[in-house]
Amino acid sequence: MPFQKIETERVADAIVRQIERLILRGVLRPGERLPAERDLANRLGASRPSLREALADLEHRGLVTTRPGAGAYVADVLGNAFAPPLIALFSTHEEAFFDYLAFRRDLEGLAARRAASHATPTDLDVIARIFARMEAAHARSDPQAEADLDVQFHMAIVEAAHNVVMLHMMRSMFEMLKRGVFYNRGLLFDNGDIRDTLLSHHRAILESIEARDPDAAQAALDDHLGFIEQAMRAHLKTAAQEQTARLRRDHLTATETRA
Repeated sequence: MPFQKIETERVADAIVRQIERLILRGVLRPGERLPAERDLANRLGASRPSLREALADLEHRGLVTTRPGAGAYVADVLGNAFAPPLIALFSTHEEAFFDYLAFRRDLEGLAARRAASHATPTDLDVIARIFARMEAAHARSDPQAEADLDVQFHMAIVEAAHNVVMLHMMRSMFEMLKRGVFYNRGLLFDNGDIRDTLLSHHRAILESIEARDPDAAQAALDDHLGFIEQAMRAHLKTAAQEQTARLRRDHLTATETRA
């Protein structure tokens, strides 16, 4: 008969499953420090030996790391989506950058659609609060803070889509963006006119998601990333023209010296 004896779940296994869910759903983030052992055991209502057993299991499976004298941390697994040599190639080839933007337009467009349909009131509050901070950074002319909040804003939309595979894939992509693998965000946010346009784009994305309009949310997201693509193509064209102009000048200088 296909019946099995009902057994009480071990406390350590219950702890493992709870931490796994928090990592999977993006509540616990890569590199985040877990509470001290005593505090975490109290929060879980578990003994410290059971907690240690659970953490050892999670560390064995690469989800948690322990640092002597520092405690336990969620493993930094975001970079595992791409091998380091491939990441290095991404950072040196324009083709990878524009393919990256195309990937974002496809996947984030879907995320914006899902967020407009599936975002909870709490999700909407988080997105709106990040946008308010972005407006404040814009008002005080703080491009670095505005650029950092830009990534947070887009990530909050992905989180509001409530798809864990999309969540972890996009976290990996945004982590490389923050590290400057794909492009220097300062090229965009140091330009006041472009910053004004980007802020208006984010406002349109937020308002369409708040209005529960999937088509408008996807269109606003697509317009935003399309503008970034055009701005970066214009920058690269200008940079290439300047390089050519300098080569001509240097050649002229050398010719004059020989004369």
